[in-house]
Amino acid sequence: MADLNIATLQQELKGEVITAEHPGYAKAISRWAANAERRAKVVVFVKDSKDVVAALDFAKANGLSIAVRGGGHHAAGASSIEDGLVIDLSHHMNKVKVDPSKKLAYVGGGALWEAVDKEAIRHGLATVAGTVNHTGVGGLVLGGGYGWLSASHGLVIDNLVQATVVTANGSILSASDSANTDLFFAIRGGGGNFGVVTEFVFQLHPQRPTVYSGIILFPASALEKLIKVTNEWWITASEKESMLQITTFDPDGNPIVALFPFFNGPESEGREKFKPFLDIGPLADMSKEIPFEEVNGLQNSMAAHGRGVYQKGVGHKHFHYPSIAKAHEKLQELIKTTGSYQGAILYEYFPLHKVNSVSRDATAFQRELVPNALVILTWDHKAGDCSGQARQLANELASIVVGVEPDITPSEALGYSNYDPEGAFTENGKISAKAIEKAKHIFGDNYQRLQEIKKRYDPDNIFNKWFPIIPA
Repeated sequence: MADLNIATLQQELKGEVITAEHPGYAKAISRWAANAERRAKVVVFVKDSKDVVAALDFAKANGLSIAVRGGGHHAAGASSIEDGLVIDLSHHMNKVKVDPSKKLAYVGGGALWEAVDKEAIRHGLATVAGTVNHTGVGGLVLGGGYGWLSASHGLVIDNLVQATVVTANGSILSASDSANTDLFFAIRGGGGNFGVVTEFVFQLHPQRPTVYSGIILFPASALEKLIKVTNEWWITASEKESMLQITTFDPDGNPIVALFPFFNGPESEGREKFKPFLDIGPLADMSKEIPFEEVNGLQNSMAAHGRGVYQKGVGHKHFHYPSIAKAHEKLQELIKTTGSYQGAILYEYFPLHKVNSVSRDATAFQRELVPNALVILTWDHKAGDCSGQARQLANELASIVVGVEPDITPSEALGYSNYDPEGAFTENGKISAKAIEKAKHIFGDNYQRLQEIKKRYDPDNIFNKWFPIIPA
């Protein structure tokens, strides 16, 4: 650390500088996924946009690579950096302020969705906010953002009306439909490629205080009936309905299917909407009318902090029983054979009409008409890093999910970019060729336009931790 003048940096900041000698260093580099931790040289707990500028200037002056942490929830380590500098928004820039008269939420770049959900519903309002409430706001919105309210209000980015962005040259810019419109286009799905977003402003919508949701457990033997009913439900599902189905295992290792229904209305109507599923005969029905702000916490126990995590997302065009059953059987076989993993495959059934009412060239995010599937493998990271093997196993499972869909396009099969670990791959500490190539596919027809915007706002490509876009 002798070659870095940390004292000078600290003098320029309102926030704090954390290095390896600091007693809080281990906590500062910890992440939701233990295998996503990296030993940064410097972590800066910024307090405002000017602190971000000072941190950027220091990193550039000292040749330090940069990562930006919001919620620290990226399993592949996009918010971490080895021997570089982390701009950490989570300690101080995590507040949420709601203007109920304008139906707007002003959200710090380091806030978690739990804070947004709870503050907005106090005013009878809500916005699209993912499905796990300890996820960071920044990572979800910059990558697109699906959630329980997507059927009604589209993606998270469709509800973003303004953002404050610190760009590579230290400019503090406002981006919206009327200011720096090219930057506003880019950050809505283009990830952290264009700067550090220190504040998001979201459109809020009237929201009833309670909804019908919870967990309904079925034996694996019910899977074929569940898929049949899902296909029938999907055809007529309204904007008030959504569902998650998770093929996984109970604590004794028995294969089960966990169904998370969502109906934006009273329990009586919700039960009627999901009656065909309930009639199949669940092992346990824990669904009921619950406070709206609790919905995004239903999966928290299954997404606990501190384990090793590997995730692989794919597009899921057909609800095809043989492929879903085969993937579940293969997951069970892998877990029993290796003895190292816990795992699940999530199938997201959010009606997509509202999402796809927005044109494909309106935002950087590449919209598709197919639901998302997500393979998750976790392990005790203290016993060793299983990331390499987990990558191989997750890819195998993902290929089974889409293997019988001959009409799925390559673009559809890519799935949701926030579920793809390849965007953060590095090789010997450098951006990997694989990540660069994957970015071209993820952004599709928008890639060339994003290259031009990248050249304007980050010509030296210092923001390159997630699907790096090469400046034109």
